[in-house]
Amino acid sequence: MTFGRGALIAGALGAAALAVELRLSRSTRPISDAWQHVPVAPRGSTKLGISFRPRQAEAFDLQPAVVLDDLLTRPFHVIRLGVYWDRVEPRPGVWDFGEVDRQLDAAERAGKEILLGVGALKTFGYPEYFVPAHRLSRPLPEGRLVTPNEHRDLLAAACEQVERVVERYRGRPAVTAWQVEHEAVDPLGFEHSWRLDAAFVEAEVVAVKRADSTRPVLLNGYLAGGWLEGVAQRWRTRDQGDSLDLARGLADWMGVDSYPRHALAGLGPWTLYADGGSWERWRRGRLLRPGQRLVVTEGQAEPWEALTVPPNAAGRVPASCPPERLIGNYNRWVGWAQRSGAPLEAYLFWGAEYWLLRARSGDPGYLAAFERVLAES
Repeated sequence: MTFGRGALIAGALGAAALAVELRLSRSTRPISDAWQHVPVAPRGSTKLGISFRPRQAEAFDLQPAVVLDDLLTRPFHVIRLGVYWDRVEPRPGVWDFGEVDRQLDAAERAGKEILLGVGALKTFGYPEYFVPAHRLSRPLPEGRLVTPNEHRDLLAAACEQVERVVERYRGRPAVTAWQVEHEAVDPLGFEHSWRLDAAFVEAEVVAVKRADSTRPVLLNGYLAGGWLEGVAQRWRTRDQGDSLDLARGLADWMGVDSYPRHALAGLGPWTLYADGGSWERWRRGRLLRPGQRLVVTEGQAEPWEALTVPPNAAGRVPASCPPERLIGNYNRWVGWAQRSGAPLEAYLFWGAEYWLLRARSGDPGYLAAFERVLAES
């Protein structure tokens, strides 16, 4: 077999990119004050905010209501809240929106705009899949698309759920947009290989717009950082495109989930990280259709290590995202938006519950870095 000069060059460039994008390093480093010295880019017209994950607060042994009230005292503009289907419909025919009501009430009292994730199957926050057991007659088929024809009862229930949520909260002026699903047609990491069919999500969007045609619908997707991840994502979603492709054609607002550095594997004190940006830089200029607004729904501001729950080592910070990276990741997106003229509606920092955990454990760096962005941008 022979290879052309172009193929050899492409292969060499790909190998060089991978070498740059993969880093082996110790998984923690000593706490430092580096976050105090990183310049903060001006946000312009971009609104700043957070996502709130009650289940993540619980995983940290924190009280969600206390965490939310604490976070809402900060002067950010937007909060993303999520409706978790298995909590609002715990039993057949029993609907309980008490937790969601309390969260919206608190956000409204604090004067925040609300981006509400209505579900149905997937909502942000691990494990990202929240279908009540009584709504599934059988497990979803691994390695296949969840299509409307093969899962008519589930689709009907999902449309009922999102329509019920929108009808309940459409009278609240603080709600500015509805998010449908979460990374709607992407696979669920390595936990599950099934994916929602695009037509399944389209039916949910129709149900939301039927209940409220006045607010924008947001669809979000994971934006790979480096070429290794990007090519893998393209391969796994090659039959219908990924969630960002779907958002470009279907959503009023596109949400991007951005994690420039995250763990691939850990061994003792060492971790192999994906630390790229070349794929993200290549793709982000091609994301939006004319007239579409962009939201960074998850701007990495919390470690992503080789664990489900981010570690909280005393006197040290995880290498994937120390506090200075909270600022650096924000700078990269708002800087790009201003240079390119991209309509960046909002930038939502991901990891607020972790910041409070760290602060209560003696390290206020993450929370202080966030507050510094709010004060200086």
